[in-house]
Amino acid sequence: AAALLCSCTSPVADANSWWSLAMNPIQRPEMYIIGAQPVCSQLPGLSPGQRKLCQLYQEHMVFIGEGARSAIKECQYQFRQRRWNCSTVDNTSVFGRVMKIGSRETAFTYAVSAAGVVNAISRACREGELSSCGCSRTARPKDLPRDWLWGGCGDNVEYGYRFAKEFVDAKEREKNYVRGSEEQARMLMNLQNNEAGRRAVYKLADVACKCHGVSGSCSLKTCWLQLADFRKVGDLLKEKYDSAAAMRISRKGKLELVNNRFNMPTQEDLVYVDPSPDYCLRNETTGSLGTQGRLCNKTSEGMDGCELMCCGRGYDQFKTVQRERCHCKFHWCCYVKCKKCTEIVDQYVCK
Repeated sequence: AAALLCSCTSPVADANSWWSLAMNPIQRPEMYIIGAQPVCSQLPGLSPGQRKLCQLYQEHMVFIGEGARSAIKECQYQFRQRRWNCSTVDNTSVFGRVMKIGSRETAFTYAVSAAGVVNAISRACREGELSSCGCSRTARPKDLPRDWLWGGCGDNVEYGYRFAKEFVDAKEREKNYVRGSEEQARMLMNLQNNEAGRRAVYKLADVACKCHGVSGSCSLKTCWLQLADFRKVGDLLKEKYDSAAAMRISRKGKLELVNNRFNMPTQEDLVYVDPSPDYCLRNETTGSLGTQGRLCNKTSEGMDGCELMCCGRGYDQFKTVQRERCHCKFHWCCYVKCKKCTEIVDQYVCK
């Protein structure tokens, strides 16, 4: 308990975060008015270093916001059946006080957010939305067949990675903490998880090809580098969350394993420095929203089951009407016609 309280008062996890760009629509660069109040000074949640980058790369901010939104959406999907379901709160911290704890949930959030920025910026480069980058210049893969062309307009994951590293890590790098302090531990944890998120996008990017030829003969192929669907990135980071390493700060100011029996994490792995709260009850100190009122699955023995989700408090049953398409038939040519069926189903919510 003392460790949790100490983490909650850490100044590393500021009340404001660049994640708030996901909640506030940002005007496109062509909408900026010359002579008006600079847009960067109006954006909430930016650290001084991030504000400077904003001034240099204003047109990037729209896509940072898009990356943050996709990250929040993916986080909520991955944890939809867990006690902590990546809920957002109505302030500039986005995820609330729960992020002040250096838990494995916080680790995942930092990683998927950094990944979201890489993803959005890389794609914006390919689509010609940014003046400072264009299509990917990745070298031709050595194992690509000789008669296949390399040079289609690919997602610029190299630029996306570099820019995300500069922008997302800026907040962590601009403060100096006492060596071996809890504040330094949290900073190093955040940097590690940011890097793991970026590398997940980089690792999953792969070669995509398109056929050319008469009547689809595929006599010629053009290939390029393409980002993986962001769901695959979320799935990979969720696996990293499940195997995240518990760390502590050494006197030399470096993170070390709490349990030396495990392998030291690589740059692709997630790390955490604080135990997670149980998220069962609402707690203003830790930022836990609790599970009261959450839907649960009566027949499941997993985390979405009523026993685990409701933390042994029990659950209430109610009936609800569900409408869905049914008795669908294909009609020549060329459409599907369905009926609408209603069904009364039992649902369960935690007490």
